[in-house]
Amino acid sequence: MIGLVLTFLGGIWGWRLAAKRNGNRADKLQYMVVYGLIFGLVGLFLGVLVDRMV
Repeated sequence: MIGLVLTFLGGIWGWRLAAKRNGNRADKLQYMVVYGLIFGLVGLFLGVLVDRMV
């Protein structure tokens, strides 16, 4: 669950960052995908860590 939430938040963050840097739509989509993947992987590992601790 935490992985999905962080993927969504990473996508939003990437989109806003590209918009702040005056990127076009392709730039925004690329940033959204990359940040979504990075945050999703971090969330996946955090979810596994939390599951192992409980």
